[in-house]
Amino acid sequence: MTSATNASLRLRQATTADAPWLRALATHAEVARYVAYDAADRIVAALDDDASEVLVAEAPPGVAIGAVRVDVTNRRSRIAAIRSLMLEPAVRGRGLGLAVVRATVEWTLGERGMHRVEAEVLDYNAAGLRTFEAAGFRREGVRRRAYWRDEEWRDGIMFGLLAEERGR
Repeated sequence: MTSATNASLRLRQATTADAPWLRALATHAEVARYVAYDAADRIVAALDDDASEVLVAEAPPGVAIGAVRVDVTNRRSRIAAIRSLMLEPAVRGRGLGLAVVRATVEWTLGERGMHRVEAEVLDYNAAGLRTFEAAGFRREGVRRRAYWRDEEWRDGIMFGLLAEERGR
């Protein structure tokens, strides 16, 4: 699977051989502050979970630069959620996060046939907030003071994108 937004970006399904790298990425100091505290455990567990997919982003193909977990949260209504979106710190600032989100949306809404995809971003993750908005997601709400981070309560910003809205 490839992204239409960046010809050199490719998403592939993760395998158990990726588990050590996924765990290391999720626990990297510059990544861990933007994902759930148990993201490393969840992303590795998702490799064997029928309701989840773990995708590895490669750019160029063969060079892993990030990963994302996608969970089906409601099969009947075809709703999925982007979880644990992670990029190698060395590749940040190059637009690859946006390319990964767009490719994940195409995979989720296009290839997997979901109707809706959701995401949640911590309020202090300015790059993450910009990325989801640039990918066409709409802010749908705030989970006020939902997460204890850096000795204070932080908000989670909720995003959603419908299949008919993609590509706008």
